[in-house]
Amino acid sequence: MNTLQPGVPAPDFSLQDQDGNSVSLSQFKGKKVLLYFYPKAMTPGCTVQAQGLRDVKKELDDKNVVVLGVSIDPVKRLTKFIERDNLNFTLLSDEDHQVAESFGTWGEKKFMGKIYDGLHRISFLIDENGTIEHVFNKFKTKDHHQVVLDYLDQK
Repeated sequence: MNTLQPGVPAPDFSLQDQDGNSVSLSQFKGKKVLLYFYPKAMTPGCTVQAQGLRDVKKELDDKNVVVLGVSIDPVKRLTKFIERDNLNFTLLSDEDHQVAESFGTWGEKKFMGKIYDGLHRISFLIDENGTIEHVFNKFKTKDHHQVVLDYLDQK
């Protein structure tokens, strides 16, 4: 797994959102984008992470930051996740994990003695020009939103 690093242009992509609409990274030029990869919608850790981002959306909006969550879940599951947890940002379906691979978030994982390929929980802050500004890869799911806000407040 070769995770992209700050200073590198973020690969453009188009994925379907929770409503089946096509969303491209390039349509957010002029805004910062928090592109966060999470393993599976509606699981405990991913739910806590999404709820944290939901609860600070106003603060992120005030800092010109758009939140895009990416998982390998099908669109239908993303719709249920949005509805169940009243999420107020866009979720994207990367079922074939091509976007995850291009960002270096797809790779070997270990769980309960099993080794398998899966999606790693990594977030990228992409600047207004489409360049990766910061990578968040060491955080607890319940603290993710605060780690992001703390970084933005230092700027």
